[in-house]
Amino acid sequence: MNKISVIGLDLAKNTFQIHAVDENGKVVLRKQLSRRQMHPFFAKLPPCLIGMEACGGAHYWYRTLTGSGHRVRLMAPAFVKPYLKSNKNDRNDAEAICEAVQRPSMRFVAPKSPQQQAVLHLHHARRQLVRQRVAVGNHIRAVLAEYGICLPPGVKVVTQRLPALLEDLDNALPMLTRHLLAELKAEHDGLIERAQRLEAQLQAWHATSEPSRRLESIPGVGVLTATALAATVGDGLGFRNGRQLAAYLGLVPRQASSGGKDRLLGISKRGDGYLRSLLVHGARSVLRHIRRRLQAGQPGGNPWVETLLQRSHVNEVAVALANKMARMAWVLLARNEHYQVMPSQA
Repeated sequence: MNKISVIGLDLAKNTFQIHAVDENGKVVLRKQLSRRQMHPFFAKLPPCLIGMEACGGAHYWYRTLTGSGHRVRLMAPAFVKPYLKSNKNDRNDAEAICEAVQRPSMRFVAPKSPQQQAVLHLHHARRQLVRQRVAVGNHIRAVLAEYGICLPPGVKVVTQRLPALLEDLDNALPMLTRHLLAELKAEHDGLIERAQRLEAQLQAWHATSEPSRRLESIPGVGVLTATALAATVGDGLGFRNGRQLAAYLGLVPRQASSGGKDRLLGISKRGDGYLRSLLVHGARSVLRHIRRRLQAGQPGGNPWVETLLQRSHVNEVAVALANKMARMAWVLLARNEHYQVMPSQA
């Protein structure tokens, strides 16, 4: 068998497919491996280039195979898809990965350390708890609405007003419904407490992370956004510049250009939607303070934003500011710099 030069590895939970070629591009091995066969197989294999999709478990296998002396490259599945020649199956996927990893223009995904993954898992778990809390809160409101009791929106409304409603014997709530609402409120309060415990863990990690603390100095970036950025972007060197990071977050316009005529549409919304939402909400908080100062006849503190507000909708300005925040975050991470307030913003 010729010496293996490049391997396309299709990851899964228990069954893995490899497609190996030599330095001339000739197929020398197609093989299916179980999880327990992976370590012995690659430990005995001479060092080579291994391509994988950046999916579940990819960062673990990156660290494992790199430790065995191999060069591992992670790619976004969307960039591998064009190299799939026929129907989708594990063999064809591995072949497409092997073909894609050899392309000089391919964009690779920066690997994440176990610490980065741990922080992101805290974020995802917290987001899941918040979604469950919102669902339970909506359930409570829907039950009350069936009896003519409508609660205004807000997390604290359920916690503060529901006990009084349950104790009020003059309303039309049946006893069974009161018991149900008491159970739902206990679940609602428990979800809030669990989310707060995860936030406390993020606060503790933020206090020990110097890059995360530097990111928090950007106006509109709080602990959640700073920790998510630091864990996702790392040192920022996976992007050539701040615009690439903004494009990765989907904060740049989509294009529909043809025939030499440029046509820009709304933002692409590609990439990490969670980080994009955090940045946009942070930008909205900055805009709220600027607009409040302008309405009071005081300087807004950011001439660039004030100029945009004069000619664009506030939602467009929020996205533009979020784009700028992402670019500033890249500078702070990639160049190890600190945020400096401009004289006009002081």
